[in-house]
Amino acid sequence: MNLLVTGGAGFIGSSYVRLARRQRPDALVVNVDALTYAGNLENLRDLEGDSKHLFVRADIRDGAKMLELLRTHAIDAIVHFAAESHVDRSILSAEPFLDTNVVGTLRLLEAARAAGVRRFLQVSTDEVYGSLGPEGAFEETTPVSPRSPYSASKTAADHFVMAFHHTHGMDTVITRCSNNYGPFQFPEKLIPLMILNAFEGKPLPVYGDGLYVRDWIHVEDHCEAVDLVLERGTTGEVYNVGAENERPNMDVVRTILRLTGRDESLIRHVPDRPGHDRRYAMNARKVREQLGWRPRHNFDQGLADTVAWYRANPAWADRIRSGAYRDYYETQYASRLAAT
Repeated sequence: MNLLVTGGAGFIGSSYVRLARRQRPDALVVNVDALTYAGNLENLRDLEGDSKHLFVRADIRDGAKMLELLRTHAIDAIVHFAAESHVDRSILSAEPFLDTNVVGTLRLLEAARAAGVRRFLQVSTDEVYGSLGPEGAFEETTPVSPRSPYSASKTAADHFVMAFHHTHGMDTVITRCSNNYGPFQFPEKLIPLMILNAFEGKPLPVYGDGLYVRDWIHVEDHCEAVDLVLERGTTGEVYNVGAENERPNMDVVRTILRLTGRDESLIRHVPDRPGHDRRYAMNARKVREQLGWRPRHNFDQGLADTVAWYRANPAWADRIRSGAYRDYYETQYASRLAAT
């Protein structure tokens, strides 16, 4: 099964690309990424020279280019990770989220339909469901209730995917996942930001009282669930993905301080962000029972391993924060492309 993976140079997308290459050694993976600020080809250094991994720098909003790629490479399925994904950025400006997450998804759906792609998998988020009280968990049947510009854009994209299934008969599936963590995560997100600041003895900014609860899942466990849904998920269905690792943000921050040998004097409570959802939790019974998925990573060990990875890879983090990671594409690809 030849795949087109969008956003494959990002944190979750690059983890999935590596998984797809292991799972399907004879299949082609076309990796499309616009290399905006969070796309980093250094995440895929281990695939350099792999003839079955084709990287294409392109924008999913370019419908003609997407159609060309789908037809040229006989793509069987699309796994759609590409998205603007940071809530804080969506609060500052919602328009990029509308352009990429909604318009981009629509263009990709149109291209997939025109090319006769067999399956379209939309990677979504638990944030489309809104906020939970102190008990319960999101089900696939929970009404969507987005509360940030980011989650509103993902909700709209999900609805377009569903509409193309019901209107045009496209084979589509949607996964909605809880908060990811692991190696290669862009340092604007909670866990890598706290790890890197703790290493350097910098303040750790915590929104409000720090008691916002998130359900954490290791990125590799998420990608394994996505791949199972791609292979065996029922067309037109939504699958929640979560590892039942609910933690208040303060507990996560304190654990990171312990793992990095720092004390709690570094914690700084800062003004809360607007519309901050209090709690997320996912009921992943459907993907467990129907597809046999199980998370492999224990959260405490997974977090310790993640701290160890960032400790062992300071140059990666330094290049991210300096912006030098953007030079990697020019070094590896620009001259080759010019030659052709």
